Amino acid sequence: MEKLQLALEKARKKRDGSTVPAPTVKDQVAPRPREERQGFRETAPLWHGLGPIDLDPTLLVRNRVFSYGGGDSAAEFDLLRTKTILQMRKNGWKRLAITSPTMGCGKTTTAANLALGFTRQLDKSVILFDLDLRRPSLARILGARPDHGVRELLSGTVDFEHQALRVGDNVALSLSNGASKDSAQLLQRDATGRQLDAIEAEYQPDLMLFDLPPILASDDTTGFLKNVDCVLLIAGAEITSVSQVDTCERQIAEHTNVLGVVLNKCRFHEEETGYPYGGY
Repeated sequence: MEKLQLALEKARKKRDGSTVPAPTVKDQVAPRPREERQGFRETAPLWHGLGPIDLDPTLLVRNRVFSYGGGDSAAEFDLLRTKTILQMRKNGWKRLAITSPTMGCGKTTTAANLALGFTRQLDKSVILFDLDLRRPSLARILGARPDHGVRELLSGTVDFEHQALRVGDNVALSLSNGASKDSAQLLQRDATGRQLDAIEAEYQPDLMLFDLPPILASDDTTGFLKNVDCVLLIAGAEITSVSQVDTCERQIAEHTNVLGVVLNKCRFHEEETGYPYGGY
């Protein structure tokens, strides 16, 4: 990971004056104004009105979703969860997009682990939207198939109350039930932004997560970034090049803030960085 960070820093320094630099604390895109939050206790009845769903822990582990059950395997995702929520709270951000430069980097798995980790942190409410509309896989990974897909939600033909599924008391899932041919149009239209604003105003989640398509694969993600406060970029070890990460950072910075870059699928792990349960 250190080598990747050094390479990215070197690439940033090579950018000429015509490119957009990575955002700093000083020039970050300001969060959109929002109404004062009431608190999860006040909105809990609305959340309890969402359709409950029981997830299969065995299937989740098979699909590399470890955060639901906790324990040793979830430790790194718990760390990512904590760093994410602290940084977003510090900046007044609520909406986080999760994407990658190309396919196969593990962005959807990361999104699922990040969201389900909050089922063990009951003072935070989270909504995860599956917006990789061309190749949705979140429902398959979680073993859930909604009666109504997120496309119907964005199109306005079904309400969030009847589309979303609830895991535990505080995590809601807005899943796809099939690929969409008009994904770019759905994600980029102003009505989609208004729909998300309405959901946030009514349910007042602490965090809204969006699993988006790979940023270099189409214009779906770039057109949607106006609706989020920041982006977590997932890079795949031996899959993603430094130049691809650099390009994605610049494209993201034109529209919103870069929360960070996660190096995924790394085969090498330093034992001294671990902290096993039950001992030091």
